[in-house]
Amino acid sequence: MRSLHHALDAQDDPQTGPLWFVEDGWQQGRGAYGGLVIGAMVRAAVKACGDDGRRVRSVTAELLGPVLVAPARLVVEPLRRGSGVTGVRVRLVQADHPSHIPEELCQAVVLLAKDRPGTPSWNHLPAPTIPDWRQVPVVPLQAPLAPVFTEHFEFRVTGAMPFGGASAATTQGFVRPHVRGPVDAAVVAACVDAYWPAAFATFAEPRPMATVTYALELYDVAVDPEEPLFHDARSDVAVGGYATEHRALWTPSGQLVAQNQQVFAIIR
Repeated sequence: MRSLHHALDAQDDPQTGPLWFVEDGWQQGRGAYGGLVIGAMVRAAVKACGDDGRRVRSVTAELLGPVLVAPARLVVEPLRRGSGVTGVRVRLVQADHPSHIPEELCQAVVLLAKDRPGTPSWNHLPAPTIPDWRQVPVVPLQAPLAPVFTEHFEFRVTGAMPFGGASAATTQGFVRPHVRGPVDAAVVAACVDAYWPAAFATFAEPRPMATVTYALELYDVAVDPEEPLFHDARSDVAVGGYATEHRALWTPSGQLVAQNQQVFAIIR
């Protein structure tokens, strides 16, 4: 089993830009799950920015179609490089058949910035109740009862399971890749999308949903790759076949790692 860390890597092509080989085994339905796609785009943006103390602060992305198990071109476009802030746009282009014209299936804007010493800091978001992850049993998820990509992750669920007809659309539990590696911004971007939509807790039976927009804010927190992250999510609004969900990832000790907002299409 290849690690998530390596599945996010694209290969350099000096003529056409990064080429990302979407591997089999990372799908959710027809295409790769969205967290993997966005994580690969984040990693490409970080590489293009270079290492001068700027780290990923935010990611905004739109997922326009399924990214299939096939090569995909990552078109990296620097937007602006200021004294402390860099913006990079990454577009994923792929054809769904060798004879078809490639299409833009996803785009992301990644903001990287240096710290600003001497400025105030605060976090008024209360941490959820986080149990000792070692005392929470692993829930085995595998196809066909779950998307195939879940086989790359360990899940320890503390909240409602999917399709139980719960009254609130919430999801809680721990998550970490089975194969450990450094936890960079790309890995966080992938992990925050590993859990199922919170709305699944309220459904009585399976129905497909897909992410169409994704926004991520990351905080400068060191993450131990041997420890899982605590996933806390809630969806309070669904209108016209689209549900908005707010997610957060925390360390087991209660430090906020990232916040994420997604809009899901309720397909049927």
